[in-house]
Amino acid sequence: MGRTAAGGIGPIGLGVAVLWLSVIVLLPLAAITVRSFDDGLGGFIDAIDAPAARAALTVTVGVSLIVTLINVVMGTLIAWVLVRDDFRGKGFVNALIDLPFALPTIVASIVLLSLYGPQSPFNIELNATRPALVIALLFVTLPFVVRAVQPVLIELDKEVEEAAASLGASNLTTFRRIILPTLAPAILSGAGLAFTRAIGEYGSVVLIGGGIPRETEVASQYIQKQIEIDRFVNAAAVSVTLLLIAFVVLLVLRLIGGRAARREERAG
Repeated sequence: MGRTAAGGIGPIGLGVAVLWLSVIVLLPLAAITVRSFDDGLGGFIDAIDAPAARAALTVTVGVSLIVTLINVVMGTLIAWVLVRDDFRGKGFVNALIDLPFALPTIVASIVLLSLYGPQSPFNIELNATRPALVIALLFVTLPFVVRAVQPVLIELDKEVEEAAASLGASNLTTFRRIILPTLAPAILSGAGLAFTRAIGEYGSVVLIGGGIPRETEVASQYIQKQIEIDRFVNAAAVSVTLLLIAFVVLLVLRLIGGRAARREERAG
């Protein structure tokens, strides 16, 4: 008979976990995938190759990539400041990072519209533009990179940095050769989560983005419109395409992060 590893929950616990995963995740995914092929493979291809669908997917992926790259830099910087610096109000700032997790995203869209809409107090009107999409998605995805990098920075051995400094390494060299390789898996993980959240976002962009077809309409808005006009197969096809994009991105980043972690272990 097989033995349960120390701390394991046994076959019953495993069965419950698999059943729960199947009901909550696998069955819905299977259902939407089957629905997307109701008109066959040709119907699926036609649905995602429609000009409006291609435009929505292009806008979604392009803006999400920009947001992810910005958050990789700024999220890592914020995590560094929160871990390495002491300043008044640090606890408040640390709690503020999690606000997008708690705040309904439609509220974020209303706030952004009041700040950057026609009645902007700053006289900056960005609504119904792609920069508005970027700002909205930056707001909802920022915590992913920060919270992924922060615990790794906390556990980072400062003695290695001090040794490098004593040998004459500059701050930039120390960061590039010692700190960054250690942070790379966490940064990639946060980037993957931020990207996948961005491509599926709806609430924060629905007002500030305007939803202009082929300009600022994101995939989630296109899917909603297809459902409203009873084109469920088209909506399902675009949804499955988003799922595939998210899966591929997460898989690639996971593989790259795993290789980086293994290299770091060998170097250590």
